[in-house]
Amino acid sequence: MNIINLSQWSLQHRSLTLYLIIVLALSGGLAYRDLGQAEDPEFTIKLMAIKTLWPGAKALEVEAQVTERIEKKLQEIPWLDYLSSYSRPGESMIFINLKDFTPPDEVPNAWYQVRKKINDIRHTLPLGVQGPFPNDEFGDTFGTIYAFSSDGFSYAQLRDYVDDVRLQLLNVADVAKVDLLGAQEEKIYIEISNVKLSKLGLEPTQIFDTLNQQNYLTPAGDVNTDSDRIYIRVSRLESVEEIRKVGIRSNGRLFRLGDIARVYRDYVDPPDFKMHFMGEEVIGLALSMVKGGDILKLGEQLASTMQVIQENLPIGIEIHKVSDQPTVVKNSVSEFMTVLRDALLIVLFVSFLSLGFRTGMVVALSIPMVLAITFLGMKLWGIDLQRISLGALIIALGLLVDDAMISVEMMSTKMEQGMDRLKAVAYAYTHTAFPMLTGTLITFAGFLPVFLAKSSASEYTGSIFIVVGLALIISWFVAVLFVPFLGYWLLPDYNKKNNKSNNGSTEKKQADIYQKPFYRLFRTVVTGCVHWRKSIIIITLIFFSLSIYSFRFIDSQFFPSSNRNELMVDLWLPQGSSFQATEAYAKRFEKFLKDEGFINTEGSILAEGSSTAEGSNPAEGTDPAEGSIINYVSYIGGGSPRFYLPLDQELKHNNLAQFVI
Repeated sequence: MNIINLSQWSLQHRSLTLYLIIVLALSGGLAYRDLGQAEDPEFTIKLMAIKTLWPGAKALEVEAQVTERIEKKLQEIPWLDYLSSYSRPGESMIFINLKDFTPPDEVPNAWYQVRKKINDIRHTLPLGVQGPFPNDEFGDTFGTIYAFSSDGFSYAQLRDYVDDVRLQLLNVADVAKVDLLGAQEEKIYIEISNVKLSKLGLEPTQIFDTLNQQNYLTPAGDVNTDSDRIYIRVSRLESVEEIRKVGIRSNGRLFRLGDIARVYRDYVDPPDFKMHFMGEEVIGLALSMVKGGDILKLGEQLASTMQVIQENLPIGIEIHKVSDQPTVVKNSVSEFMTVLRDALLIVLFVSFLSLGFRTGMVVALSIPMVLAITFLGMKLWGIDLQRISLGALIIALGLLVDDAMISVEMMSTKMEQGMDRLKAVAYAYTHTAFPMLTGTLITFAGFLPVFLAKSSASEYTGSIFIVVGLALIISWFVAVLFVPFLGYWLLPDYNKKNNKSNNGSTEKKQADIYQKPFYRLFRTVVTGCVHWRKSIIIITLIFFSLSIYSFRFIDSQFFPSSNRNELMVDLWLPQGSSFQATEAYAKRFEKFLKDEGFINTEGSILAEGSSTAEGSNPAEGTDPAEGSIINYVSYIGGGSPRFYLPLDQELKHNNLAQFVI
């Protein structure tokens, strides 16, 4: 069976080869423009939290009658690795961790089974238990966070404006969720002294029962006329004044609730979570992007939308950008692209230096060709530009030029020995194509374990295998199809040079090529290695063993270190501390930042459109000890939302205040 010589075929069909080069180069360029950009690749977080409330219960009661019952039932779910939990007065929290090798497609089914098990056991829990409430949305990344502050408006008015902005943002393309942060809920409070209750002969339950009966929603029927159907509504309590007018009967007497008790509307006291921006209490909006969305396009859409929103808000309500992932991603990708460009220039410089200008030009033209087709493959595979895929491109850059250099070097050598161009091209393919392919596949297989590993690490880093594999396979095809085509036109005519400088035989020409200083030095090194082969093998084994042993001293971590210009401070008070105590300490820390001059006052208020958004650098000339803080946000009663993927998120705790500086 005759094997097609692809290099010879490319020259026999030059028009088609040129067409393929142009089409693939243009397609790759367009694919690069359309590639999504992200800070980190997506992966599935295999953790769920189940919160259950039992107001008034002791910690031991919660553990025995709520936590342990739920945990026993949850032992039946598939892919379970382990459960962890804590119980404190009035609250149970259970964390479900799935096995690391759980397939991502199976995770939603596992959470569905959890919900089924919870529903099965719900009726066995004590009376008064609220929940359980499952939460499996730990993987949502809220890359863009806004804070809303007001001057001259009540908190309720600010809340109404923020709710309206939230509805507008939900209509922006690629926005998946918009969560409120730090918004305080309102309640109706009824205060009455025990002394007065005793004098009137009232029990608190009588007041509760009367209000529940008055506010109970029940169908009251309807009236049909010749033209309309009119529904009859039973009056319900719709204002504080109506609650005050409710009659309370005791010992044959009737009292108005407002005459015997204080009835008023106020916010939940104590609150369970607050958000401060630059020391001022604010309401926040956290936005997450739909899966597969383009964070840069989302950033552009949000910028234009928020500009319109800010123009329509009344004077006194300010919008501050707390987290700006699009800017961070843009800077991160730009930094990686700079590294990629520098690596490319180094490779090109070495190629020109070692091969000469015209031979190096062939290699230089093959590199953007390989990258363009690789970008096209990434687009078809659904791989974004993020730190892992860009790192894979940098890794591949030093490998993808090998095949092109081998191919063009073989062509150049054979042409120097007197072969014509077509024969040199055919010879290069028959003698180098399959050894190059074998080496490419071996290198390709070296990254295979990363892709095949059934773990979260594989899910996070799997694009290394795909991108490197694409680049290497494509580089082989470019080396055997397009490099011969380019070399045919760009390599010098060695026959003319040889005819002018040397009229000897072909055998003499072939011998002269390998008498150059480089080949003489190389021959000496190879001869020495062969002569001292046992010593060379022993030295190689020693260094290999040392490298294996030294590997244990290399630090390992799941996520690479972040280069974001942020500092996170966790302020923990002793267990059992009140929210008010935590807030007081948080305010003391905020005052410390202000009084010590750490805050850059020029960039302290970040209105929409300001250039000093998160991820940017402080102004030039800023003293690193003073005025270096552009902005900071405080989360009191819990941790920050996950504003970037690797963040280890803290749940709500009354004794925690977290600062993002």
